[in-house]
Amino acid sequence: MIHKLLKRPQAIIGLCLIAIVIVIAIAAPAFSPHDPELVNLSQKYAQPDAEYPLGTDQLGRCTLSRLLYGARYSIGISLPVLLILSVIGLIVGTFSACAGEKADHFITILCDVFIAFPSLIIAIAVIGVLGNGLQNIAVSVVIATWAWFVRVVRSYSVQEMGKDYILAARISGCNTGKLVFRHLIPNILPQFLVYVSTGVASSIIMVSSFAFLGLGLPSGTPEWGAMLNDARTALYSHPELLIYPGLCIFVTAAGFNLFGEALRDILTPEEDNI
Repeated sequence: MIHKLLKRPQAIIGLCLIAIVIVIAIAAPAFSPHDPELVNLSQKYAQPDAEYPLGTDQLGRCTLSRLLYGARYSIGISLPVLLILSVIGLIVGTFSACAGEKADHFITILCDVFIAFPSLIIAIAVIGVLGNGLQNIAVSVVIATWAWFVRVVRSYSVQEMGKDYILAARISGCNTGKLVFRHLIPNILPQFLVYVSTGVASSIIMVSSFAFLGLGLPSGTPEWGAMLNDARTALYSHPELLIYPGLCIFVTAAGFNLFGEALRDILTPEEDNI
């Protein structure tokens, strides 16, 4: 599969963008010329120079440093959240497909209730109850989007349940637990990885949306969505303060989406793409 990925330009571009963002997130303290939260009003809206390569914002904070640290928040929240959602989706979705009609009906109705409401509205409501904080952001995203992951996994699992190897496993006396972990999950995992890879972009955008709305993160946090929110007052006088974080969000989301699309083309049979 790796050999096939390396033959696709979109996969290579996506992987390069993902790698760059992850390296920046890990090595942000080494790359940042200044403390991202250091306020220096004497340098308010300073032009780019050797000391401040991308200038400063309305509080004299180094724009480049804040952009570099912003990758930490976007990646540091999104990837753990996707891992939790993946575990919930795989376990609950496969269990729903093979545990019986009553259990499947109950889980399906529960998912429909959550899906009926916009994910952002649910997440905002949860943050309003729990308060600000990185952990609360992660919890709110999980609560808002778990149903989508369960429904996707369930749809994959229902397709697999009609295949001969599942029938053979049933006849051999395989119980629900073994059926889920030994047969269903390994066989639907490739398709699910495609969904997860594109879901990272949605998670990053959702986290940035919270920060843009002033939810979840403390004031002054160097996060891309928060930087967009802070720069709204300087839209006409200093538009670059909105362009920089907007580009960071766009590039990061594009990297995961490009890789996910390439992965889908490889793992999905050709007849399914017609």
